[in-house]
Amino acid sequence: MDGDQIFCHKAGWGWGSVFPHLARKHGFDMNKQYTDVSKFLSYVLRHEPQAIGLKLDSEGWAEMALLIAGAQKAGHTLDVGLIRNVVETSDKKRFSISQDGLSIRAVQGHSTASVAIAFAEKQPPEILYHGTATRFLDSILHEGLKPGERQYVHLSAETATAVAVGLRYGKPVLLKVEALQMHQQGFRFFQAENGVWLVEKVPVEYLCVGDQAPVQADV
Repeated sequence: MDGDQIFCHKAGWGWGSVFPHLARKHGFDMNKQYTDVSKFLSYVLRHEPQAIGLKLDSEGWAEMALLIAGAQKAGHTLDVGLIRNVVETSDKKRFSISQDGLSIRAVQGHSTASVAIAFAEKQPPEILYHGTATRFLDSILHEGLKPGERQYVHLSAETATAVAVGLRYGKPVLLKVEALQMHQQGFRFFQAENGVWLVEKVPVEYLCVGDQAPVQADV
C-alpha cells in the first residue's frame, strides 16, 4: 500500500489556512496539517474517489465543491484556501488546479481505472533513476520494474529525488534506467506536469544498480 493511501483523521483542517498567524501563535503545526491534507487528497484523487462519493473524469479532474462536500461527510473539513495552500506549497507538485479554479486533479500516480490521462509522448534523457528499498531488489532484478497498482512506473531525472522515494520504503537503493535506449527500442515515455517520467514497465536488461553494469536478462 502506498504511503498516500494512509491519511490522518483530523477535524478542523480549514481554520489554519485562513488564520495562519493565529495557527502559529497557538502552536498549530501547519506542516503536519498540510501533510495530512496532501495524503487525503492523494488517497481520493489517485486511488479511492468513491470513498467520499467523488467522481473523477477520464483526465482525473474532480469538482472542488464536490470534493469539499464529500470530505465533510466523511468527517474531514476542507476549504478552497486550504486546498490551494497545499497545492501551491507542495515541493513534489502532486496536484493541479484548473485555470477556472473550479476543479483539481492529481497529476500522476493513479490506480483507479476510471482515469486515463492523455500524457504527451516525450523523448527521455539518456539515463533516468528509480528509487526503491533493498528488500525489493532481488524481485526487481528478476522481473524488472512493474507499475504494481499504479498505471505507470515512476522515474526521476534526479538522483536525490529517486533516493528520497526509496527512503519511504526502507534502506534505499538507486537504480539507473537506460531510458534513451529503451525509447529507441520502441518503449513509450511520458512526462507528468510535475516532471515525473512515466513508462509502462522497465525490463531488467535496461536496469543497473548504482554504477554497476546493466543486468543481464535471463535467457
